Amino acid sequence: MDPSFPPTPPSEPDSEPAELLDHLLQSLFDDFCFWFERGLTLLDLTPEKLLPASEQQALRQRLEEALQAIAATRALRAACSTPMAVDMDAMAPWHRLMMRVWNLSAMLRIAGVTLPPEVRPPSQA
Repeated sequence: MDPSFPPTPPSEPDSEPAELLDHLLQSLFDDFCFWFERGLTLLDLTPEKLLPASEQQALRQRLEEALQAIAATRALRAACSTPMAVDMDAMAPWHRLMMRVWNLSAMLRIAGVTLPPEVRPPSQA
């Protein structure tokens, strides 16, 4: 290294891929949160003959923990000054839980339970 030249400052990450990553993850987190909150609503409508109380409580706990984990993940990403992805292995349980909510919804529909409409909040993007 030639001492007559100042060190090169670190390059800024390309903002376009970083913005795309942020947009995609924000959308994904919004979807997870929507379905987990929807799952909590559906559990309030679920009769015990369809899903025993112990299973309802276990599912409710998993949904609440997933919502907390997503909030923590969002906070960590927001606190980081550089773009940060989220490991797919970390999100896989959230995807499985979302599918569990879809299955619960289908079970309730088949059982003739009237479900509230799926109203999504306006996009924050």
